Amino acid sequence: MFKNLRKRWRTGVVAIAVLGLGLGAVVHTQGASAATWPTATGTVKLTATKAVSGTLDGGLKRYVGSGALGTGGQDEGQDPMFTLADGATLKNVIIGSPAADGVHCLGSCTISNVWWENVGEDAATFKGGSSAKYTVSGGGAKGADDKVLQHNGGGTLTVSGFAVADFGKLYRSCGNCSTQYKRAVVLKNIEVTAPGSSLVGINSNFGDTATFSGVTIVGDSSRKISICVTYKGNNTGAEPTKVATYKGGTGGDGANCKFTTANVTYK
Repeated sequence: MFKNLRKRWRTGVVAIAVLGLGLGAVVHTQGASAATWPTATGTVKLTATKAVSGTLDGGLKRYVGSGALGTGGQDEGQDPMFTLADGATLKNVIIGSPAADGVHCLGSCTISNVWWENVGEDAATFKGGSSAKYTVSGGGAKGADDKVLQHNGGGTLTVSGFAVADFGKLYRSCGNCSTQYKRAVVLKNIEVTAPGSSLVGINSNFGDTATFSGVTIVGDSSRKISICVTYKGNNTGAEPTKVATYKGGTGGDGANCKFTTANVTYK
């Protein structure tokens, strides 16, 4: 049923409403029903990963994979569209389809006003060390069969003013990477449009934390979307074991999943 819902959403039965607020504008207030997705100013085809150091301002052009980046599959191990060096910034970019493995942050990075129209393998993967600081501000992603934001390295990821729709998981701390870390994610002013499975998956046995505020969930009247799921992670490559699930109506545990019912609004 979930896959059928996704297919109908992609064909327009469930749509993201365009509010006409101008190029790149987005509404993130808790009273909003949907984000405003920007209109592309042009199209750029990437046949190989584009390395970014410093700042790349895409001017809201749509980047699509072609050649080796153009398979459009969900297979693990695909090359990314962009790699961001430590300290790099990617902003004002629309990533179309096919999107390969999105964006890889090799250290601390900033991703600002970046929009994934149809997530490939993952939208963004964070690979820095234990002190890395990653920021995702504005933008959004939809059409993710599995994960949107994948945290394989260490450090802290802060996501604010972000919209997600038609997804599996918004964020996952790697459950079976060969090198594991204590990871942290902070979600602020996030707009979530069903269908979706869970916002965050973290490894409680490694001390991961997820902190939530200003989460608005649209179109989930039965409240099926989990806010925070904890797992027992490992470094062997085995499938991690689920420990606990926290919904918007219950609040978190205060230790790993940090939110109260007041931090989640349903529309």
